[in-house]
Amino acid sequence: MAGAWRVRHVVAHLCDTAFRRLSFHRDHRRPASGPRGTSERDLTVFINDLNATWIAAAERLSSRVLTDLYAQVSEDLAAFIETLDLHASALFPVSWAGQSASPQWLDIGREFTEIWHHGSQVREAVGAGPFRDASWLGNVLQISMHALPHAYRGVQPPGEDISVAVEVTGRAPGTWSLRRAAHAWDIDEGGSPTPSATIAMSDETAWRLLFNALSPDEARSSITLGGNIDLARPIWDARAVIV
Repeated sequence: MAGAWRVRHVVAHLCDTAFRRLSFHRDHRRPASGPRGTSERDLTVFINDLNATWIAAAERLSSRVLTDLYAQVSEDLAAFIETLDLHASALFPVSWAGQSASPQWLDIGREFTEIWHHGSQVREAVGAGPFRDASWLGNVLQISMHALPHAYRGVQPPGEDISVAVEVTGRAPGTWSLRRAAHAWDIDEGGSPTPSATIAMSDETAWRLLFNALSPDEARSSITLGGNIDLARPIWDARAVIV
């Protein structure tokens, strides 16, 4: 599910993202470098390089060192997150939501989804099964659905009274409405009485889609589209992660 990465690489990456958050956010250390430009492609190249250089260096570390490091840094990260004002402006905008500035609650939520989905990769790889608490997956989906307006940014249907209903079933069910208003898309929890299109999928399909863990064929066979099919299809490209 994580491409060429093994379990130790995923754990090293979790350490790296926690180190970065504490260094740049809590301790106000300025990053040594940044993306070359302002495009999504520039950001993706920059993030991929950060990830790759850390993973290469972490090959020197034993599994015990990695797990001990994460045991400590994850506690430090959780303690820091508890000090943050949810309604302040985030230090890091959530790019997969198409934002150049984000509220802090969404940035914190992004951090949670990062930890949850990498943890799920590890658990699947070692045969541990899904996390027992389904509410965690519910929280991941609540946050990740904020990727949909960005996925629909190029969709400009005629009229303003347009909505797409998204229904997720399973242990972490939920319903969302993607609405077009004032020439932009927005998403809210809850259903729409007369949606223009409908999207239905299981919670397992939803998180794997949003975290780039489904092939195009798997996505098309696992997601049921209804109503205006052309209006529903952009869900296949929605991602709540930098790809």
